[in-house]
Amino acid sequence: MSDTYNPPQDPLVILHDDHEVVLVDKPCGLLSVPGKGEHLADCLIARVQAVYPQALLVHRLDRDTSGVMIFALTPHAQRHLGLQFEKRQTKKTYVARVAGLIAEKTGTIDLPLIVDWPNRPRQMVCHETGRQAITDFRVLRGNDTETRVRLMPKTGRSHQLRVHMLAMGHPILGDPFYATGAARDYPRMMLHSETFQFRHPDGGQGTRITAKAPF
Repeated sequence: MSDTYNPPQDPLVILHDDHEVVLVDKPCGLLSVPGKGEHLADCLIARVQAVYPQALLVHRLDRDTSGVMIFALTPHAQRHLGLQFEKRQTKKTYVARVAGLIAEKTGTIDLPLIVDWPNRPRQMVCHETGRQAITDFRVLRGNDTETRVRLMPKTGRSHQLRVHMLAMGHPILGDPFYATGAARDYPRMMLHSETFQFRHPDGGQGTRITAKAPF
């Protein structure tokens, strides 16, 4: 990861808003929440709060991941959504471009993850002390050099999709932490949060919001 933080200055893309929630399309390269230090103050929640001062954090996406992110607009919505995340009742699908051809059409990756302390924030697979991490995948299309794949995490571990793809031998293209050589040489990390499904905090109706992948 480069030391200079130069987030994109595109206008905020609002996918849906109502009296309880707002969903936006996070650009690649923008932090979800502020980092340590004034130079890392620009982030998605600050930009959302410039329009919706009452917005509250529910979850995060990695800086280099783009796509759908939800914010609560009331404490009730924040609690309601927080519980849905805790009970794994939300559903997220991601699109990724990964190195090499994935032979299987569909599958499940079940590999426990733990922080790689000397190299944090990197994560790694650890069967002894790792926390359970499960990802379903479905290949959309592929060739000898790369595969486009839909990823459906069943758990929400840090860097889960990135480490699971690496463990399969197919790192996400452009990943600044886990891709090496030619696989790293891309203008951005090819990982996008495409859909987010949740129960609406006002009444519990199933709601699904989509943001098309920009790659």
